[in-house]
Amino acid sequence: MNIPQKTLVDGLITQVDHLIPCNDPFEVISPGAIAIHHGLIADVGPAQELEKRYEGKEMWPLPGHIVLPGLVNTHVHAAMSLFRGLADDLPLDRWLHERIFPAESRHVAPEFVFLGTLLSCAEMLLGGTTCFCDGYFFEEAAAQAAALCGIRAVLGQGVLDFPTPDVPDPSAVADRVYTFLEEFPRRSSRLHPSLFCHAPYTCRPETLQWAKKLCMERDMLFQIHVSETRWEEEEIRSRYGMSPVRHLERLGVLDDKTLCVHAVWVDENDIRVLAEKRARVSHNVESNLKLASGIAPIPAMLEAGITVGLGTDGCASNNDLDLFSEMSLTARLHKAATGNPTVCAARPVLLMATRMGAEAIGLGAVTGSLEKGKRADLVAVDISQAHGTPLYDPVSHLVYAARSSDVRHVWVDGIPVVRDGLLCTIDLPAVLNEARAAGKAVAQGLLPR
Repeated sequence: MNIPQKTLVDGLITQVDHLIPCNDPFEVISPGAIAIHHGLIADVGPAQELEKRYEGKEMWPLPGHIVLPGLVNTHVHAAMSLFRGLADDLPLDRWLHERIFPAESRHVAPEFVFLGTLLSCAEMLLGGTTCFCDGYFFEEAAAQAAALCGIRAVLGQGVLDFPTPDVPDPSAVADRVYTFLEEFPRRSSRLHPSLFCHAPYTCRPETLQWAKKLCMERDMLFQIHVSETRWEEEEIRSRYGMSPVRHLERLGVLDDKTLCVHAVWVDENDIRVLAEKRARVSHNVESNLKLASGIAPIPAMLEAGITVGLGTDGCASNNDLDLFSEMSLTARLHKAATGNPTVCAARPVLLMATRMGAEAIGLGAVTGSLEKGKRADLVAVDISQAHGTPLYDPVSHLVYAARSSDVRHVWVDGIPVVRDGLLCTIDLPAVLNEARAAGKAVAQGLLPR
């Protein structure tokens, strides 16, 4: 009797209670397994079938776990983790002008951005986020930190028409952008450059058009805050006679490689425009609520077919980078806001944190779901805790009951970056010590002189 020879792969994750690929059609495989080879997903399916077909150089039996795609954070200012808790419970204008802008002018430099991004990457990886979309200053330093941590990232150099920490003279913003692109790490396939135009009220029309043209020439994501506050909506209407979304449409910068962040103050016509132009949206529910910006009409956007991903925003306005809490609040808030308990159900919300999030930042062919040929970015969540027992629906459990602290194992490109809840790629205690020292320096800068 001939016994079929098993295919040898780099890794085989098996005996998983529930495997949720977030594919289309949406499946839950119980029990499930996943084969990893050369950083890619080689196969996904029932554990019994894959165990017959594959032998892993490294075997990961994971009973008592849910395995899902790595979460995708579609909007972060990673370096701002060093401003966590700096300016809480303030109106947005005071928050920006009295606390954040002065702190940035005093402290933001390449070393600050590098350290803050290290801290954020550690928090995200430990919480199951394997990919993030960033926008800040000195973004080359953020890229270096992301590369060191082993996380996947889209990294946007900030573009504004007023002085910033890395462009004191706004007329030199183009030179700054080209320097960023020249110095961006090219050896890592996990890192992708981008441009982040802050907002329609901080960037002139010609700046927005120039930046978008450059993004199109280089196949980069174009990021921008859009309709975040009532003030912005009124300001843009007073300047240009139309909403921020219609203003961007008129300038020709909306398409499927444009990420519109926040999109809180949008109406039916704006939603129609976003859908027609296939622009993507990053929903930052916790930041929107903390700054009292408002509640974005996410159910209406999803109904219109807009691709919506979840983001945390920066730690200065959230104050964490926890996508599990973003999922939970997104699902709950929009039910209350609409009076409809069926909107933003668990499955679409999980997709917003995974597959749709990856599509929103232009990486849908790379990550966001567990399918053959995609990069092996995945997360194992422990379901043996008291708050996870009993478990009737693993998808509902992830959105309504699971916590980021339940994450036990994380892989990026098939490489373990978190094992048994411990970060593998950087010296986290050393980073925390440096971050505490940086926090003391920031606090000193707040003292009256």
